[in-house]
Amino acid sequence: MLAPLDIKLLRDLKRVWTQALAIALVIGCGVATLVMFLGTLSSLEATREAYYDRYRFADVFAPLKRAPERIKAQAAQIPGVAAVETRIVKEVILDLKGLDEPATARLVSLPDRGEPRLNNVYLRRGRLLERARNNEVLIDEAFAEAHGFHPGDSFEAILNGRKRDLVIAGIVLSPEYIFAMKPGDLVPDSEHFGIVWMTRAAMAAAFGFEGAFNDLSAKLERGTRPQEVIDRLDDLLDLYGATGAFKRKDHQSHAFLNGEMEALSAMVKIVPPIFLAVAAFLLNLVVSRMVETEREQIGLLKAFGYRSRDVGLHYGKFIMLIATTGILLGFGAGVWLGDGLTGLYGQFYRFPFLYYGLDGKAFLIAAGVSLAAAGLGALKAVRMAITLPPAEAMQPAPPPIYHKSLLERLGLSALFSQPTRMILRHIRRWPLRTGLTGLGIACAVAILVEAFFFSDSTDHLSDVHFNMTNRQDVTLSFTDPRPVRVLNEIAHLPGVLAAEPFRSVATRITYQHRSRRVGLEGRSQRGEINRLLDPALRSISLPEEGLVLTAQLAKMLGAGRGDILTVEVLEDRRPVLRLPVAAVVEEFVGYAAYMQIDALGRLLGEGHRISGAYLMTDGKQEAALYKTLKETPAVAGVALRSAALESFEKTMVENVTIANTFYLLFAGLIAIGVVYNAARISLSERGRELATLRVLGFTRFEASYILLGELMLVTLAAVPVGCGMGYGLAWLTTFAFDVELYRIPLVLEPSTYGMAGLIVCAAAAVSGLVVRRRIDRLDLVAVLKTRE
Repeated sequence: MLAPLDIKLLRDLKRVWTQALAIALVIGCGVATLVMFLGTLSSLEATREAYYDRYRFADVFAPLKRAPERIKAQAAQIPGVAAVETRIVKEVILDLKGLDEPATARLVSLPDRGEPRLNNVYLRRGRLLERARNNEVLIDEAFAEAHGFHPGDSFEAILNGRKRDLVIAGIVLSPEYIFAMKPGDLVPDSEHFGIVWMTRAAMAAAFGFEGAFNDLSAKLERGTRPQEVIDRLDDLLDLYGATGAFKRKDHQSHAFLNGEMEALSAMVKIVPPIFLAVAAFLLNLVVSRMVETEREQIGLLKAFGYRSRDVGLHYGKFIMLIATTGILLGFGAGVWLGDGLTGLYGQFYRFPFLYYGLDGKAFLIAAGVSLAAAGLGALKAVRMAITLPPAEAMQPAPPPIYHKSLLERLGLSALFSQPTRMILRHIRRWPLRTGLTGLGIACAVAILVEAFFFSDSTDHLSDVHFNMTNRQDVTLSFTDPRPVRVLNEIAHLPGVLAAEPFRSVATRITYQHRSRRVGLEGRSQRGEINRLLDPALRSISLPEEGLVLTAQLAKMLGAGRGDILTVEVLEDRRPVLRLPVAAVVEEFVGYAAYMQIDALGRLLGEGHRISGAYLMTDGKQEAALYKTLKETPAVAGVALRSAALESFEKTMVENVTIANTFYLLFAGLIAIGVVYNAARISLSERGRELATLRVLGFTRFEASYILLGELMLVTLAAVPVGCGMGYGLAWLTTFAFDVELYRIPLVLEPSTYGMAGLIVCAAAAVSGLVVRRRIDRLDLVAVLKTRE
């Protein structure tokens, strides 16, 4: 049998169930986002570690030009090395049916017999390779899906200048290529780039690598410092054209995945606290009002022997029931949203398995934080109920005293109607409550600004990357550096309107105690096809001498203009250079260093040689150009600006649309929860006052205006505050997404603020209309009755 106070509790919940539900939904939003982010992060971490361990993803990678197989045994003797795998890796051009433009593939060798000791593949469909069939290959799943390939299908590839027909034996995944992307792209373009595996014997025969390799991977023993192994490997491979060994954290696929997980971890600290703070405020508002209106009941309860602790526990139960309801709703929504977010990551990052695990830690954290926020939010109200003396509680609360508003004291009373003056005086009478209500509405605006910020930021990033910086239609990469005279031959290819050369070398750049392995690119002094931009997005010319760093690389090295850097070239003669930083440029993807191409050639002592060229082309002759490039043996890679832009827009539109839908729903719930609760509380406080005005001749519209006009003013005042808060959230988000391989710019369009304000105003209007129906149904006789 229920205790009397528990019966009262159920009746109270029934009486204010809509307000309680609104608060529970806001709490649920906070819990859902927390569970979603924490659960997805936990799933990604667990899946990544299991995948890496099961398929033996290497810890250290060392690309080189060519080394004899006997070096493998020497590498295995390095202290701390547990396993070594050597292989052949080559970039090749593909000629695919139904695709006019050439595609690029990274061709990777697999052992002729058995599994590789490191970087094993996971078979999705088909079968693994057989030594006797030297024209068979495995392809990555994303590439297969992009072209509709199945085991048994075939395609053509140019291997060392000869066109070969390759048959697909199976479709696989690899821990090394969870995120398979060409360097310089913003997102993967599986239609034009894929990973292809071939037997070691077949690749050795095709490229003349019998008894040799050009790529080495190593697995380290537990507790080994990677840098010590890297130093030993660099010494060992120095004579064989090594471009510098690097750790797993610098591997492109791992680095992008790790950056995404860092950003996800940071978002946990940004979004959920907003919902929980708003919920705490709403609970304080509702419970404080309940205590004020039930002061006589509290006095009677204490007079009849109920202890203050029992009364406090009663209101505590009320708070915990609402919070628990919100937590349970949040658990359900969080699991559903987390499963969807995990599935989204599964489309973007290629795992053989990726399940959204119900992490108990995430639930405990979400529940604990939510209960703590709810308790702190209503602590003042509960304390007021506990400390209220029975004798004082039995007396009616003193009526509020109103004063003229500031505008009235300034002599502007004539500008406002009587209902408007009543609104202004009520705001002045309750400044803290009004301010907190406005702050809650501002939080809804801020969340929407944060959501639309992603669209603005990615649009700006796309514009800078594709329209202002990388303006070339085609980027050609050669198999080996070529004399600059080949640029004249390129300029005479079908449809080529203009061509700019570039020379790319692998380097290790050091400043003080910081060091980074980075590509140093030589370019024309005044590049017009592929341009460099300063932080103000103005095109700059490369200086005659010195380095130009991207802003991200400058930040990573802690270097600025005028600082002297040590540049170790990791190719050919391997000179060590001391070069000043001449300028810093703006790029949002990757990090690099640039210098004038002629100056780079002089420093390398190789004269005028180029690694590739940026081309502007005539769209009407693209088909002829692509056909020629497919038949050019010296071309190792072809990157198309149009394909990269299309892939980026497709990926971003899908992801941003899904994210904005969630944010829109959550922000709407906050706005409705805040405005609806504020309106209901105000109606309960001023019901007798409004009924009196109706009796005196005020219309329904005027009575509604007095109540809802205040909320309208608060909402309008909260919009600019929310816009400022949204800017702050966007600023914090840029730090969350500021990782080594990419970052997002802080860009907010004026339309973003306008759209966020309109949506929140619309949500507030809906809440106001719901409350207005209650005003219209006021029972004037019942409301005018008093209990004194």
